[in-house]
Amino acid sequence: MGPLRIEPLDSAHDRSGFLSGSSALDRYLRLQASQDIRRRITTCLVALDTETEEIAGFYTLAGTSVPLDALSEDVARKLPRYPLVPAALLGRLAIAQSYQGRGLGATLLVDALKRAARAELGVFALIVDAKDDPAQRFYEHFGFPLLPGETRRLVLPIATALRLLEGEGKR
Repeated sequence: MGPLRIEPLDSAHDRSGFLSGSSALDRYLRLQASQDIRRRITTCLVALDTETEEIAGFYTLAGTSVPLDALSEDVARKLPRYPLVPAALLGRLAIAQSYQGRGLGATLLVDALKRAARAELGVFALIVDAKDDPAQRFYEHFGFPLLPGETRRLVLPIATALRLLEGEGKR
């Protein structure tokens, strides 16, 4: 694996050979992502191997909201009493099989958190919908707790994520 760069998906990127092991995610990247971008439903960012220009992984970000009463009491009591709290949704995240096990998932997750934190609109948290148990464990490993009453929806306040990232940077 050569050095990687992360950039918005565009028509110049060859998606045809991307295989993550999830046919739904592979199909999304090949057939649906460009339409969602054009419709301004989501943004899709790809990690490219700078030596081969191969897509090593991708993720999508979109705006969403979470009901205030869906957050834990500890979190909700620190927020204004708006019925909905603004958030970013990490809708999809996939790593090509040939790049799995090398920490790229964590790299893309950190990139998504930083982009959400830099957004020029209010974004309180990053929301993820884990597709299965391994995905849920991945997000929990990075500090995402389940939303109360949910089975696969997890949330991490951006401020908490930035404190965690700052702590990692000091090591």
